[in-house]
Amino acid sequence: MANAPTLPADTLEALHQAARARILVLDGAMGTMIQQLKLDEAGYRGERFRAWNRDLKGNNDLLNLTAPDAVRDIHLAYFLAGADIVETNTFSGTTIAMADYGMESLVHEINFEGARLAKEAARLAEQKDGRRRFVAGAIGPTNRTASISPDVNDPGFRATSFDELATAYGEQAASLLDGGADLLLIETIFDTLNAKAAVFAIERLFQERGIRVPVMISGTITDLSGRTLSGQTPAAFWNSLRHAQPFSIGLNCALGAKEMRAHIDELSRLADTLVCAYPNAGLPNEFGLYDESPAAMAKLVGEFAASGLVNIVGGCCGTTPDHIRAIAEAVAPHAPRVVPDIEPMLRLSGLEPFELTPIIPFVNVGERTNVTGSARFRKLITNGDYTAALAVARDQVENGAQVIDINMDEGLLDSEKAMVTFLNLLAAEPDIARVPVMVDSSKWSVIEAGLKCIQGKGIVNSISMKEGEEAFRHHARLVRAYGAAVVVMAFDEQGQADTYERKVEICSRAYRILVDEVGFPPEDIIFDPNIFAVATGIEEHAGYGVAFIEAVRAIRQQLPHAHISGGVSNLSFSFRGNEQVREAMHAVFLYHAISAGMDMGIVNAGQLAPYSEIEPELRDACEDVVLNRR
Repeated sequence: MANAPTLPADTLEALHQAARARILVLDGAMGTMIQQLKLDEAGYRGERFRAWNRDLKGNNDLLNLTAPDAVRDIHLAYFLAGADIVETNTFSGTTIAMADYGMESLVHEINFEGARLAKEAARLAEQKDGRRRFVAGAIGPTNRTASISPDVNDPGFRATSFDELATAYGEQAASLLDGGADLLLIETIFDTLNAKAAVFAIERLFQERGIRVPVMISGTITDLSGRTLSGQTPAAFWNSLRHAQPFSIGLNCALGAKEMRAHIDELSRLADTLVCAYPNAGLPNEFGLYDESPAAMAKLVGEFAASGLVNIVGGCCGTTPDHIRAIAEAVAPHAPRVVPDIEPMLRLSGLEPFELTPIIPFVNVGERTNVTGSARFRKLITNGDYTAALAVARDQVENGAQVIDINMDEGLLDSEKAMVTFLNLLAAEPDIARVPVMVDSSKWSVIEAGLKCIQGKGIVNSISMKEGEEAFRHHARLVRAYGAAVVVMAFDEQGQADTYERKVEICSRAYRILVDEVGFPPEDIIFDPNIFAVATGIEEHAGYGVAFIEAVRAIRQQLPHAHISGGVSNLSFSFRGNEQVREAMHAVFLYHAISAGMDMGIVNAGQLAPYSEIEPELRDACEDVVLNRR
């Protein structure tokens, strides 16, 4: 395989300069134009594949090999109609999609030629008018989904995996770059987990080759419900993929411009990058065709531009060079959307977004889906009763948990298998899957297996420096690549921090490594300075509550945008069996810790007593213990 050409600096600068100067125009539908060629089976096969043992009609990507002139002419027509960027004819160019035709071995050639043909068209267009053109390597969603079972009777089954998708996407992306693509476009995303696998693969490719090209990401809202096929809202979709730092985020396909507008408006307000919209030519008629005229569509897309919602526009199903010409003319008078400055804050997602804002002073992380902390949950998982185990998670969410902590660290369990099974089943339960997941394990292999199952932006619990800085950096980079926030334990090579000084020292050291060396967003860092049991009868344990609270105060003051969490039930282990006292101790501890800056905690969401409602004598006794007063 040829080495990918490094994107020339002038190409990258030309793209950014063009995006600053005007609303960029993307091309229209390749499929619509290919349909107009009215090719029969022989037309798809060409001479080379005349004897192929499967039907090939409909394999549009194969035309890069069997009808290259026609493909190049379509690209050129879109460029001459006003497109700044055309997509390669490679929507199905993965081994996964090409398996339908038995053409997995042709993936490199199909993508290489797809990019080469589009680049040829770009050069021809530039020769005509001198305007710079760009080629986006199109990476479609494949015909499988990593978050949804194709079998209604087996919701935990998956027809593909994160690793399989990442391998396929990586091969396609490499081939597109080999062919000369200027940027990569992950498009028509109906399952965000598929897209996260593509982002992971592309980032790995960039690291391997020592290059970086712009990446565009475009999801699809599948119907008027305002969600992707896998159930995410546009805001949740953005939170899940923001770690990719894309050149643009946007939507395409499924909807016409009229139906898409509200969702583009939402992304426009949330995204601190360019926003791209390329809708269909209206909704399909009863024959599955698209009737919206170029003028009608251009009027609607032009309004996107006039309202300052977009930086890049184009067309999807049903659009032609005439549509693109009309759209280009409609947006030309308008300035591109101004990318907003977005305040740094922890932004997570399940099917729905979650933001840790000043309005939400404390996040309840449900603790009961943890085999190490709940005997009932452990028994359900070890017995394979996942239906009842899901009910535990549902109960946590219904009782106010805004995130659920899932831990399968039990010696008698295959922890990786249990984590994957539970998360896959959970994904089929919208009332639970709407909240973000905290993947909790002391084993990195279990954490990684869990991250490959969640389409939202979750939290890893946890990583630390107990194995040294190099392992810490390695795990942090992977957490970032999978698109998660991270809990960092106050634990280093010398052990867990138990004093105020050690807690602050370790967290400060970890913060500097994460922010300055790894490039981790500080708002995605959650420190756990270790909540230890008090009132154990051992004198040196008496100050553990105060040490934690004061460390919280210092960390929040000294480490900007970082957050604080902890396992609250650890505090009261000495009182196991006395739930009234434990609940009171937790409430007292949280009252003071939250005042100091603790903004997350792993708790039993159904058993949090309000501080003001604790019986005064019990409350005073708990404060004496927690604050080590007497």
